[in-house]
Parts: sequence; C-alpha cells; structure tokens
Amino acid sequence: MDNAIPELDNIRSQLKSLERRKKPKMLVVDDEPDNLDLLYRTFRREFQVLKAESGGSALEILSQEGEVAVIISDQRMPEMKGTEFLSKTVPQFPNTVRIILTGFTDIEDLVEAINSGQVYKYITKPWDPNELKAVVQRAAETYELLKQRTEELRRAQAQTNLLMTLVQAAQESQSFDECFEPIARAFGENFSADIAIVQMLEGTEIAGARGIYAREGEAENWLADDPLVKEAIATGSIQVVVNVPADDKLAELAHYQKSDVQAHLIIPIKYREVAIALLSLQWKRPCTLREDELSTLHLCVQQAAIALTCTRYHP
Repeated sequence: MDNAIPELDNIRSQLKSLERRKKPKMLVVDDEPDNLDLLYRTFRREFQVLKAESGGSALEILSQEGEVAVIISDQRMPEMKGTEFLSKTVPQFPNTVRIILTGFTDIEDLVEAINSGQVYKYITKPWDPNELKAVVQRAAETYELLKQRTEELRRAQAQTNLLMTLVQAAQESQSFDECFEPIARAFGENFSADIAIVQMLEGTEIAGARGIYAREGEAENWLADDPLVKEAIATGSIQVVVNVPADDKLAELAHYQKSDVQAHLIIPIKYREVAIALLSLQWKRPCTLREDELSTLHLCVQQAAIALTCTRYHP
C-alpha cells in the first residue's frame, strides 16, 4: 500500500487478523467409490475436497458450493462423459482448472476438450500419485493466477466506473443536496456495502445534506451517536471496525445491535485538508476489504471531495 497514506496504517492489523488461510476447493467426480476415496485421501490435506459420483451430482454440488479451484473428473461415466460434464462448467466457472482421468483411448473427445480450453490436462488410469499431485499443484497455481488477473480487471473497471459516477454526480445534480444520494450509491455498490451514507459536516458537527444507500430496505442514519464517527472527526482520519461483535466498545451499542451491522468504516471527505463530509460504509458481515481496495477508496474519496465542493460553490 502507498506509505503516503498514514491514516490507513491503523487498520492493517485488523484486516490481517481476520485473514484465515483457507484450503482451496477441489471437486472430484468418478462413478467408482474406491477412486473417489483414493482421490479424497490424496488431496484432503491441501484441499477442501468435494466428491460426486456423476456429472449430474457434480453440477448440483457446484450450484451449492460455487466456484472451485480444480475439478478432476473421470471420462467414462454412465450418465454423461467427463468431457461433457466439464464443458457444462465452463460458462459459469471460467477460471476453474479441469483435469480428466481416462482409462481408455478416446482421442477425439480429449483433443476437442483440450483445444477448446475445457480441459487443462488428461491423466491416464491407473495414475501415478506423484504425477497427479504435480499436475494438480500446477493446476491450483494456474487457477490462482487466472483469479488474480480477473480480479485485477474487475477492480480496475469498478474504480473507473466509480470515478465516472462521482464526476457525473457533480455535473448533473441540479442542487447541492441532490448530489449526495448518487455518491452514496456509487460507493455502496462498488464496495458491496449493505449501507452507505454520505453526510455533510458543518465544522466538526454532523449536519446538513446527506445521501443514504441501502442494499435492501431502508437505512437509519445514527452517525451522530457513533463513537467511531466522533473519533474520525476528531482525528481527521479513517476509522474502521472490521468485526463489531468482537469490539467491547461497540458491540453493546443499541444502534449496532438494531441494524445488525458487523463492520463499519468511516472516512472523512476532505477538501484542502478540511473535512467537509463523512463517508460511512456498513456491512452486515465482517469486513473483507483488501489493502488495495482501501487505496482505491482513498482515491475516490478525494474525487468525491472535489465533486461536492464544485457542486456546492458552482451549481
């Protein structure tokens, strides 16, 4: 993270304390129970292994569990062939890496599947455990790389969209009060918050215009009673609690209990080092913002400050 943003340093430890190294998910599909058990025992230490005895059952598991890093599927199965099953997973899970197990020569199906990108590699039965482990390790690394690149593109696009929305809000709002709601919505949607509030400040007091975004239903604005907000105003720096139920000072507050908010981030919106408004992002789950997202947030808050100032003094 950019070391020029010292006010973000105080939340690094909180974010890291929530990180848990989770085992990547793997789905193994084979109509022979012995093979399923063998694959499970082989990979259970490095992966969270899901098992299915047919392509149809595997599709049901994916619909419930979501994306997995690696799929290992037998080719010859009664209901549908492995290549047919794997082809059905491509549209929804393009980053998943697929491996086929085959005990016979079915060159046409395998070549077509590999050439179309549906299969990363095929392994012949009976397989060599060390070879299979090596292939799966490379497959998992490939998945992480694909996932990282996809996420980088998504973040870049999201940041561009957010900045465009902020500029558009400043240009199109008919009055100063009207620009708050679209700015709150833009931040809320971009950072997957359940609630987002942009609140005007008058000096060091909460007052004036506000914009409120709620993913579902309506949201109550209780910022004036929140000690986290008071700290943000007093220090002029970002404040965040990533897990409210674990925070003794906040867990017992009525507004947190009533709203089910489990994570709350407050950042002053400053123009020329003077706080003119506050941005509140609230989640009904522990916060999962990464450090790069916090840097994006800081950049976009600076743009929001310019948008609010321009709209206020040059309507």
